[in-house]
Amino acid sequence: MAYDKQDLIRLLESEALQRGEFTLASGKKASYYLDCRRITLHPQGANLVAAGMLEVIQAGGDLPAAVGGMAIGADPITASIVMLAGQQDLPLKGFMVRKEPKGHGMGRQVEGPVEAGQEVVIVEDVITSGGSALKAVDAAEAFGLKVREVIGIIDRLAGGEEAFAKRGLKLKTLTTIRDFGIEPE
Repeated sequence: MAYDKQDLIRLLESEALQRGEFTLASGKKASYYLDCRRITLHPQGANLVAAGMLEVIQAGGDLPAAVGGMAIGADPITASIVMLAGQQDLPLKGFMVRKEPKGHGMGRQVEGPVEAGQEVVIVEDVITSGGSALKAVDAAEAFGLKVREVIGIIDRLAGGEEAFAKRGLKLKTLTTIRDFGIEPE
């Protein structure tokens, strides 16, 4: 499946966007909610997101060693991108960032076939303040990875881009809330 932004917008609108009164993880109130797991775990949605993010990654120049992000939200995104890359014979691997280091085995917070010094891209579903993706950046950097950029499915336009810029990182997203006629709150 080729990436088509309008197809992704239609799918997000029909499957993930809910309007009403919601309390976000930050405690703030919002008039809409985006449940992107309904897209990343959807057959067409997973393909559209992977194709779109892979296109963004390839437009950035040389292919990074891997893509990954914070478990659990980034896991289906990572898996979809890696699968699509494999179908195109691209050597792009995936990794996961645990919320906390594992308490047994190797005791790692970053899991997957990555090694210190490699360049990676952090992926995320919804970008609000950027907090979750920044935790993934911190863990990846502590592991020794070099984070090139952050790519999200949708930007709520609520400060995430500025938070990444302060860390010297670019945020790229496939959509923003303005694609749905919503202005930042």
